[in-house]
Amino acid sequence: MNCRGCATPLTLPLIDLGTSPPSNAYVRADQLEQAEQWVPLKVAVCQQCWLVQTEDYTSADSLFDAEYAYFSSFSSTWLAHADRYVAEMVERFDLTADSRVVEIAANDGYLLQYVAGRGIPCLGVEPTRSTAQAAREKGLEIRELFFGRHTASQLVSEGWSADLMAANNVLAHVPDINDFLGGFATLLKPTGVATFEFPQLLTLMAGQQFDTLYHEHYSYLSLTAVQTLCERNGLEVFDVSQLSTHGGSLRVFVQRVDGLRREVQPAVAQQLQAELAAGVKTPEYYATLAPAAEGIKHDLLRFLLQAKADGKRVVGYGAAAKGNTLLNYAGVKPDLLAWVADANPHKQGKFLPGSRIPVVSPECIALERPDYILVLPWNLLPEITQQFASVKAWGAQFVVAVPELSIQ
Repeated sequence: MNCRGCATPLTLPLIDLGTSPPSNAYVRADQLEQAEQWVPLKVAVCQQCWLVQTEDYTSADSLFDAEYAYFSSFSSTWLAHADRYVAEMVERFDLTADSRVVEIAANDGYLLQYVAGRGIPCLGVEPTRSTAQAAREKGLEIRELFFGRHTASQLVSEGWSADLMAANNVLAHVPDINDFLGGFATLLKPTGVATFEFPQLLTLMAGQQFDTLYHEHYSYLSLTAVQTLCERNGLEVFDVSQLSTHGGSLRVFVQRVDGLRREVQPAVAQQLQAELAAGVKTPEYYATLAPAAEGIKHDLLRFLLQAKADGKRVVGYGAAAKGNTLLNYAGVKPDLLAWVADANPHKQGKFLPGSRIPVVSPECIALERPDYILVLPWNLLPEITQQFASVKAWGAQFVVAVPELSIQ
């Protein structure tokens, strides 16, 4: 396979997580007698542009289909983050009722609802029918499309040239990343700004976050790689900030190279230097993740097996894609993890892909009073432990497996 960024042959492996179904391909009860599609989950590194990426075994339209089950609005932490983002962008870039805001991968309207609430015209582009419909129910205008240069040209002809384009946790999800970024250079006004948010490679590696690797994530991004990709597609990075979301993310600000050129902020050089110092341009940097993942798998299995031997009941919370990567890599099935609770009704009543562990309503936690709750979206641990503080009344404990097994 060649690099999806620069077409250089990929020769440096990062990790091989075996085979698994796509992490958001939740199984309905009527599908339990059918076979699932298990495909390799391998990640490699380009030694030319240093883009970390999955090897291609699946297509985007099969991953992001009409039954796509990830809805952003079920996390109060994420909603608060979106509200703060909108407030900051309105103030920083003087957005008014005369501005145009376009969000790519608008999901269920979690962010655009705050733009519309401020009286600013906005449009969402969202390819998955399930989430697009949820956004429309909020009164938002949504185009059910995959985004790229062609889509951007269509939107320009319809008067949607943008003052601000938002793209949260989508840059990693696109197979043709050059066409995707080229669409931003097309749709942005010459004075416009686009922001990308994505989990950053430095924290993935430092935190041993191998569970954030899954088929829907085509790329794992450093500013080093993103800057090169942007320059190739008519965009310039002019600022970057650190975020705590998703275990550690970057928010990157870009502008058109042929438009208004804002001054490049010192944070850009500082982030690039931090990545260089960490070793992102050296093969040795990428050698630590595979053995770390194996250790995490063994620790989790030892805990689950010992809990079963002791007669303790272990359940999960959060039917997250990262949890599916972890459970399938470790080979965990319902005999060790009885069920996983999730607040998203679109997942309840289904089964996790691969492991076939049932997804239930959070009310089951109080009804069944488990001894341990394995929190699969570990990045939401503070929110979840606060929400379910009542479990301490019967002595239940929360458990996370990444970056190391922790019981609290």
